[in-house]
Amino acid sequence: MKRLVSTLKNIWHIEDLRTRILNTLLFLLIYRIGSYIVLPGVDPTHLKQSAQEGILGLLNMFAGGSFSRASVFALGVMPYISASIVIQLLTIAVPSFQKMQKEGESGRRQINKITRILTVVITAAQAIGYLKTMVPAEAVIVNASLFTLSSVVILTAGTMFVMWLGEKITDKGIGNGISIIIMVGIIARLPLSLVQELQTRLGGAGGVITFIIENVILLGIVMFAILIVQGTRKIPVQYAKRIVGDKQYGGVRQYIPLKVNAAGVMPIIFAQAIMFIPSTIGQFFPEAASSGLLGEFRDFTSVTYNASFAILIILFTFLYTAISVNPVQMADDMKRNGGFVPGVKPGRPTADFIDQIVSRITFPGSVFLAIIAIMPSIAMKAGVTAGFAHFFGGTSLLITVGVVLDTLQQIESHLLMRHYDGLMKTGRIQGRTPATSAVQ
Repeated sequence: MKRLVSTLKNIWHIEDLRTRILNTLLFLLIYRIGSYIVLPGVDPTHLKQSAQEGILGLLNMFAGGSFSRASVFALGVMPYISASIVIQLLTIAVPSFQKMQKEGESGRRQINKITRILTVVITAAQAIGYLKTMVPAEAVIVNASLFTLSSVVILTAGTMFVMWLGEKITDKGIGNGISIIIMVGIIARLPLSLVQELQTRLGGAGGVITFIIENVILLGIVMFAILIVQGTRKIPVQYAKRIVGDKQYGGVRQYIPLKVNAAGVMPIIFAQAIMFIPSTIGQFFPEAASSGLLGEFRDFTSVTYNASFAILIILFTFLYTAISVNPVQMADDMKRNGGFVPGVKPGRPTADFIDQIVSRITFPGSVFLAIIAIMPSIAMKAGVTAGFAHFFGGTSLLITVGVVLDTLQQIESHLLMRHYDGLMKTGRIQGRTPATSAVQ
């Protein structure tokens, strides 16, 4: 406890770090206030409650409850995430986008500009669908045409404003702004979920002991998720000595850290997108959806659904890792800089060696990722309330863990740069890729 107090004092004594943390809290406060401002012309008492289940429940969690409240920030940053995914896939498949990506700062600005334009288009399209499905006619207390037009503009502006807040957090705050906004939206529902779970247990469904056991299990799952996010396999790289003038370069051993889960949360996002297709089909055929195979896929706690979900996650993990990790390029870069893996010939043999290591560590990583993804369903089967079960795994847990680790690592960097002790008594918090970098 004494060390914790000392560390907090050190953080507060660093003026730049203190300012960044306060700026971050201020921007997040603005975001949370905006999430409670209802669209003009909407009577909140007539809003639908279907945003608590399925993909709508997931979107509502990411938006911090704004989705179900018909807030001006109802769509949150999800349209931006969608646009970022599209642009990232284009940089892999389209040569012109690949060229822009390699042009450094100017290329990055062009890609960001295209991403923002695509975000506006996606937000406008999603806004129309949101108003049609989530805001019933009886909830609209003004002219319907005027309401639709104004609400599309407001929802689009709301998403762009949230994007701006995220960029300001990145520039003037601490951590990755978009990631922190998503994380805040997720954990904003944790206190209410805890209270509801406790009330359920006190109402005769297990008592306080069961509630305590659930939280201990949740802590264990969080620790397991940290291992997955932080896990790396280091490949040693030896650089040959080079003498330029009177200086010696190289001759040192470094490491290539290959992550056990190089794909991040993307496999879960892609798998969820496919698994929600049966639910969408079931809306058009309600009689067939109530039974049979289609009914199994609409039940998020069924064995059929979770087995298929886990298999898709494993497949997408291999696919996304194969796209994002390029052993041939890594081998060429090492050879160009005079580096080699001890015991392995440079060039193609090095690329094959790296590819073999990546394949070996990706399989257990994909299995562990699938286990984390289906944990909420297992928790619901065990009697945990749906709201609290979401925190036992899935995209929300991985994003939260990743963002917290990244933010703590940045705080620790500020402390070490000014010769203070880090956040940990021994060792250092390992750096990692921000939660949304995979989709930006």
